[in-house]
Amino acid sequence: MKTALLSRLQAARAAGRPVALLTRLSDGAQQLFPEDALPAPLAQAAEAALAADRAGNLEHEDASWFVQPHNPPLRLIVVGAVHVAQALVPMARSLGFAVVVVDPRRAFATEERFGGGVTLLDDWPDEAMERLAPDSRTAVVTLTHDPKLDDPALEVALRSSAFYIGALGSRRTHAKRLDRLAEAGLTPAQCARIAAPIGLSINAVTAPEIALSVMAEIVAKRRGAALAERA
Repeated sequence: MKTALLSRLQAARAAGRPVALLTRLSDGAQQLFPEDALPAPLAQAAEAALAADRAGNLEHEDASWFVQPHNPPLRLIVVGAVHVAQALVPMARSLGFAVVVVDPRRAFATEERFGGGVTLLDDWPDEAMERLAPDSRTAVVTLTHDPKLDDPALEVALRSSAFYIGALGSRRTHAKRLDRLAEAGLTPAQCARIAAPIGLSINAVTAPEIALSVMAEIVAKRRGAALAERA
């Protein structure tokens, strides 16, 4: 790999920008997507590799190319340092997610409860979410049951490109939540993005079971699995 291209790749990774490295196997020539201008078939292959987090080969104009995605880590933002969060965080970390726990109640969001390797923020959720800027590689989960904390976070998340947004609570709780979000200016289409009741339907009862159902739903959403309609 040429020094200049390696420097550009390292800079993109340090900045958290998703890029794909394309290598022509016949002579080792390389291009970096989306920074370099590429023919449409190569650009489309690079986009697909980034979306799927999967390397692959393709043929273009009688040449074989290897496409290797370099994505920043997937990210999980958890609003509410509650018991479900304590079970959810290690699951997410074991699956390669960078995890942020947001809770202004400082006694809840502590390293003693969550261990190392987790970003703990005691900002108000709307302020934290604005700063964290959820993107297409971010999942957002609200767990507090407190509208003062969950709703502001959801308002930011629903206006973002987060690939998953889930909120803990019963159907009755969610119906009231939808009314509040509508009053805040969110559209029905935006609110329909919320997974609620949260998690896959596995009759979860305990905090670890609920966390498992949530993490399974996040993975399914990320991998494009067809999910059943919520009753």
